[in-house]
Amino acid sequence: MHIQETLLAIGLLIIGAKLFEGVFRRFGLNSIIAYAIAGVILGPITGIVEASEETEVIFGLGIFVFFFLIGLDELDIKGFVAAIRGKIFLAATLSVLVSMVISLAVTTDFIIDLGLNLNFAQAMGLAAVLSLSSLGLVANVLIDEGKLNEPVGVQIFTVVIIAELLALFLLGFAISERFHLDDHVDTNDLLNIGLVIAEIVLFSVAVWFVSTKLLPRVIASLHRILQVPQLSFGVLLGGLFLVVFGAELVGLHGSIGALLFGAALSSLPYQVRHDITPGLKGAAEGFFIPLFFASAGLQLSFAFLELPILTIVVLTIIPFFGKFAASLISAFLVRLEAPLVTASGLMAKGVAEIALLILLLQSHIIDESVFSLLILVMFAYILITPVGISAAFKRIKPSAPSSAPRRGLPPSMLRFALDDIKVKDILDTHRAHPDQSLNVKTFADQWLLPHQHDYVVVDGGDLAGIVSIGMLRYLPRNEWDTTMLNQTLRHNTPTATTEDYVEDALQAMTENAITVLPVLDAETNRFIGSIASHEVLEMVVDDAQGH
Repeated sequence: MHIQETLLAIGLLIIGAKLFEGVFRRFGLNSIIAYAIAGVILGPITGIVEASEETEVIFGLGIFVFFFLIGLDELDIKGFVAAIRGKIFLAATLSVLVSMVISLAVTTDFIIDLGLNLNFAQAMGLAAVLSLSSLGLVANVLIDEGKLNEPVGVQIFTVVIIAELLALFLLGFAISERFHLDDHVDTNDLLNIGLVIAEIVLFSVAVWFVSTKLLPRVIASLHRILQVPQLSFGVLLGGLFLVVFGAELVGLHGSIGALLFGAALSSLPYQVRHDITPGLKGAAEGFFIPLFFASAGLQLSFAFLELPILTIVVLTIIPFFGKFAASLISAFLVRLEAPLVTASGLMAKGVAEIALLILLLQSHIIDESVFSLLILVMFAYILITPVGISAAFKRIKPSAPSSAPRRGLPPSMLRFALDDIKVKDILDTHRAHPDQSLNVKTFADQWLLPHQHDYVVVDGGDLAGIVSIGMLRYLPRNEWDTTMLNQTLRHNTPTATTEDYVEDALQAMTENAITVLPVLDAETNRFIGSIASHEVLEMVVDDAQGH
């Protein structure tokens, strides 16, 4: 294909994809389906556009950008680590592993030979895609249902975080160029597996360190020295492709490297991410992502109708019921609250699964017929699973939001709930605060609340510091009458301004082990109030439910 034809194809795909997106949004349908249908119409149906080597290069860039954004917006490594222990982690792990085993029954030829001709590693990669859960879709349903501040909502969110990360790890492991495992396993194979795992871990640690420790400082320094417009965007985009190159170098697929890079950057303060990602997101949502998913439509065909009926039925039904059974049984075994709702949440599928299927097709792991069949299955998941989750919620008794502070709330949930909300949007400037001239006994009698552990203390109208109940327990009761509050204060505490983002304020509380934060006026630097961590989420969720 000549350059003119390539430009024509790209132009038609972009325009068609965005126009269909506008139409589909009017009916509340997913934009990814709109992009794919644009590709189907311009490709297989009319034959106007055909995939070529030139377009494949651009489509390949799209997959890296897309997986970077998944890591940035959805993956929550901190939430994963925080939930490593306990029954939620056990339920998610059992769900993924049992679902993988059931899917392997149809992707390998051990039990049912569907003629897929996959070695064990390839079959494991396809089984991982079929076992994946979509955090983005679950988060959106929880917001729509107003369940973000309920224990069952936090539980579902955390379970899906763990399940998604485990399945993605298994997928990255399976499609690694360094991992070639056939039906016969010997000592060399086991050593190779250990080497691949070690390389994945070392690469992940290196990406994490560079992204969280070095990159923000480098960008800030370059901004001060060079003052080049869109410097952050260029450094970030260039860094993305360097990480992709490094991933390919150690044997990982580049998309997994992009995913890790995005996940690492997701832990940065909101303000930093807010400054460096708009350009990339604009380019992604306006160019790369529509093209990438339109390419799925270009490669869709009716070839799946040539598959044996048994293959179509088994590939459609067994993974579906296997995943649901694995999720429900796991939730029951570890005695999670609302096991049916949790299982429904784990059934959620999103656009990541479609992207991974495109990846498997481009890697020649699955052929066009299996790809087309599974893409249609994923479209059905995207349309049906939100309805299923909502229906499952209606079967449980509503629980009143707890006034107790949420401990261990996944940071990803805060990103979904608090996106673009500033401290000034939720600040109560009329809140009263104890004065440092009070003695400890008077403070305890008049100010202590059941679910609050830290209190902002003032000196007249100025900020004096923070007093923590945990520190008062070291003060003998017989000294409470004679000890003034200013003798127990924690001085030089962190503060927020009215223009700070709420997510950054909560991060400051976490890093400094406090649950309240004094707020200063952004212009005058004068103390005007405080915010508490447990109140923030309640106010935001209540506001979302009211709208």
